[in-house]
Amino acid sequence: MADNILELFNPQTKSLAFRVLSFDDAGYFSGLNKYNYFSLILILQGEGSVTADVSEFSFNQNSLMCFSLYQPFKITANDELKGIMVNFHPEFFCLHKHRHEVSCNGVLFNNIYESPVINLSEEERESLLTTIMGLKTAMSSPGTAQLELLISYLKILLINASRIKIDQRHPQGTRLEKEPEALNTLKDAIEQHFKVLHSAGEYAELLNMSIATLNRLSKKYFNKTLSNLIADRIIIEAKRQLYLTAKSVKLIAFELGFNDEFYFSRFFKGHVAISPQFFRDTVGVDQENA
Repeated sequence: MADNILELFNPQTKSLAFRVLSFDDAGYFSGLNKYNYFSLILILQGEGSVTADVSEFSFNQNSLMCFSLYQPFKITANDELKGIMVNFHPEFFCLHKHRHEVSCNGVLFNNIYESPVINLSEEERESLLTTIMGLKTAMSSPGTAQLELLISYLKILLINASRIKIDQRHPQGTRLEKEPEALNTLKDAIEQHFKVLHSAGEYAELLNMSIATLNRLSKKYFNKTLSNLIADRIIIEAKRQLYLTAKSVKLIAFELGFNDEFYFSRFFKGHVAISPQFFRDTVGVDQENA
């Protein structure tokens, strides 16, 4: 279980703002986890599988996992599991506000097309671990500049983790299996039409391909069915609108192609396990952009 926890709470809401947690087994993650904050989990020892949303991925020693707001995940270890988890609430560090400094949204978080697991070299692991140790030192030394120091270390952690993941997409000196053109066509179609087209059949008709063919592509390259891929894209945009705007749930539902606010709420709760309003209440609203 967790044997070393350093936490910082929001003095107004009394809710968790930032945390660094060391763990020495998988017990902390054995249940389905759904946090109202972002999570980075550095695996230092152990291997197994992680279920994120509806997809399962394997992981080995020296890996990093990243999970977004209320993204459900469960970790199953084959043996001993040791590592460190870093959590931060969007009110503590807003990815949108700092998007020009830290371009990790869509890379580490809210990326429906890639695995949440990043494999690390020994050098990459040590680099991330050094930064996390800096976070722990800052957490253990409260003072007038503690917040600024924590933010600085967190930025470094997110920037370096993003660079590692981006570099792994096109590693030097290796030849990757070329993705079929139909895959990029499907991704482009979802990005362009997800607010209007919500079913696998509609994309099959749009692209003049069978549902079976699109499902095979989605399962092979994204580890999820086409229907789940479309739903995940809608949910990411719904979360973004709930946090970044003060729009009513009814208006957000309409803009995402739902004529019935209550159907949208059921759709959201079916995928996130909480209502849109509860998501907004616990995550907050970015007042600078609302």
